[in-house]
Amino acid sequence: LHARYVLNLLHETRKHLKQLPNISHVSTCYSEEVTVCGDLHGQLDDLFLIFYKNGLPSPSKSYVFNGDFVDRGKQSLEILLILFTFLLIYPKEVHLNRGNHEDHMVNLRYGFTKEVMQKYKVHGKKILKMIYNVF
Repeated sequence: LHARYVLNLLHETRKHLKQLPNISHVSTCYSEEVTVCGDLHGQLDDLFLIFYKNGLPSPSKSYVFNGDFVDRGKQSLEILLILFTFLLIYPKEVHLNRGNHEDHMVNLRYGFTKEVMQKYKVHGKKILKMIYNVF
């Protein structure tokens, strides 16, 4: 994805998240289900498997993602972009909770910073700065 679109998505995500309270309350009635996921750690295949087994987020399919989206795996940025896109499309059905890996120092240690800089050599620093702002 071109850096301009990545930055635009990050800007819109930040704008949306700033309007939300610090604590998310998710409730459902007995006839609905919520899929709770955690610790994707850059494993895009795991996210695809979750969507394959449970369906994509939609008005009838709610998700809570409990942080640790990035680091360790090779496709952390792709996971972020997918999750942020679904958050903007379905703001009432997709909930993102920040984990300890959504942190600048942890990203330096476990690989997310390096991943972004390799994928976006020219705009990497700008993208990282915006990502940290979103985190």
